[in-house]
Amino acid sequence: MRPSVRRRGGAGGITGYPLGALYEEVAFLAYHLHWSYAEIFELEHRDRHRWCNEVSAINKKLNEQYERR
Repeated sequence: MRPSVRRRGGAGGITGYPLGALYEEVAFLAYHLHWSYAEIFELEHRDRHRWCNEVSAINKKLNEQYERR
């Protein structure tokens, strides 16, 4: 289930997406949403990135509300 990462062309896999960024996105979503590794890796990159942005926006709003107290 783990995608292969190819940095220099070739068929299949994820081409040119930094492996560190992929792990960061997976860890972020797993931590905040309690989704499994498999559930997160089943998402397309675009969807995974969108979920990261949505969670970040929620966290930003919550932090701003907390700072106003």
